[in-house]
This record gives sequence, structure tokens and C-alpha cells, in this order.
Amino acid sequence: MTLRTLQCQHPQVLARHRRALAGAPKGCHSAGTQQDGNMAETAGGRKDGEGRGGIVLRDVWLDRGGSPLFRGLSLDLPERRIGLVGSNGSGKSSLLRLLNGLLVPDRGRLTVAGLDAARDRRDLPTRVGFVFQNVDHQILFPTVGEEIAFGLVEHGLDRKAARAEAERLLAAHGCAGWAGRAVDALSEGQKQLVCILAALAPDPAILVMDEPLASLDLANRRALLARIERLPQQVLMASHDLDLIAGFDRILWLEAGAVKADGPPDAVLPAYRAHEETRARTLGDLS
Repeated sequence: MTLRTLQCQHPQVLARHRRALAGAPKGCHSAGTQQDGNMAETAGGRKDGEGRGGIVLRDVWLDRGGSPLFRGLSLDLPERRIGLVGSNGSGKSSLLRLLNGLLVPDRGRLTVAGLDAARDRRDLPTRVGFVFQNVDHQILFPTVGEEIAFGLVEHGLDRKAARAEAERLLAAHGCAGWAGRAVDALSEGQKQLVCILAALAPDPAILVMDEPLASLDLANRRALLARIERLPQQVLMASHDLDLIAGFDRILWLEAGAVKADGPPDAVLPAYRAHEETRARTLGDLS
């Protein structure tokens, strides 16, 4: 997909992302990408992202398609790894889009990484990295280096520094020499990794992922999940593959915009799995 095509299909998303990054102070730097075990150190010496994440919803209301989806949703989400489950239309994607400013609450208050989602909407994409399910909805540029450097240039780095930073980030994740590779020549798993690294380049506090591994085979899903687990950022991931989020700290089960269950994976996932199996049998009987 070309930049022009994406601009036509997703103009508001792209424009908001550009404006948010461009609104950051010039001269800001992204993570230095120096690795110390599983810890990532930023240019300012901060390690592991502690204190930067955290999400709080208070009496959040959101209308979608003329009808209310969230009706007074209140949550505290401080955990490092949070999985979202629920049937289609349950509110998972809408919740994730609230977190980086693609949607705004109609009522209530949402605080993300210390920012008020309504008042500071322009700045949210600098704190929240977003990874789409479909790589074609995210990738803008023909080469890997350009794709990853894009956010850094918009963030204030000059092109040479952004390119060097992109190369360091790639090397830190075992992808040295990828900067000049054509995105179209990559496998789906490699493209998804590029999307994740591009989202991480400006050093966000939180990484939000909407079914990011759904199109990948099992080997690629496991490989990317292992990389995600080593990240210092707080991660929220919506997934229909329950095995991928079984090791997370917390699972949030949404249905019709409300919390049906909320707790550790071993408490929530068996109930959700049984619910889905019952629903599948019911739909099978009806057909």
C-alpha cells in the first residue's frame, strides 16, 4: 500500500499521528536502544518504563453508530501486561482506540500515561504506540529504515539521526542490516515486526496492539510474542488466541461494552473459553 493510498483511506488517522508527533518539542530523542538483558535504556538513563504507563477510566461513556457502547466504564489498569478478550463488537477495539486518541470519550475521564485523553489528545500518540492487525493499515514507506525513521523525524530528529536511530533499534532486536530492505519483500511476520518496531521508535510508555498476530503462523506468533514479552513498555493486547495471552498479568473480558470478567488469566480465560465453545455450539445448531 502506498502512502497516497493510506492517506486516502485513513486520512484522519495519519494526519492526527503526524500532528501529534510534530507537536513534540524539537530535539526530543527516542530510546537509545542500548540493551542490558531485558532492560531498555533511554537516552535520559530511564530504565524499564516504570512509572510511565498506567491507564485510568472513570465513568467513561462512548457512543458508536448512534448507540451507547460504554456506559459509565471505570477501570484502573496499572499492570505491565493486559490481555483483552470478547466477541466481535464487544468494545475491545474501541477501548484500544480511546487510548491513543483515535476516539474520545463522550463523557467521563480517561487518563493514559499521565495524560488526560480529552485535554491532551494531540499528545497521546507520543505516549501510546499502536499496532494494527493489518500491516497494510500501518506501513507507509517502501523500505524498513524509512518506516521506522518516520516517527522519529516527525518527533524532531533530523533525517540522518533518525536513520541512525532506526538502525540501532533494528540491531537491538536482531534485525541488523534491515534498514535498506524493501518492505514488500518481507514475510508477513517480518512486516508485523517492522510495525511493532516503528511503534516503539519514539519510546512510548504504552504499546497497544489490536489482534497484531492474528494473520501469522504459529512459529511467527510465538517468536513475536517472545519479543513483546521482553519489552519495557506496558502492553495491552486484544487477542482471540487465548494461548498468546495466558501468561499475561491480567485479562479483561468485555461484552457489549461492559466488563464481564476481570482478573488473572487462570481465573478469566477458562470461563471465556467455555463461553465461546457454548456460543459456537449454539450457532452451529441454529445453522
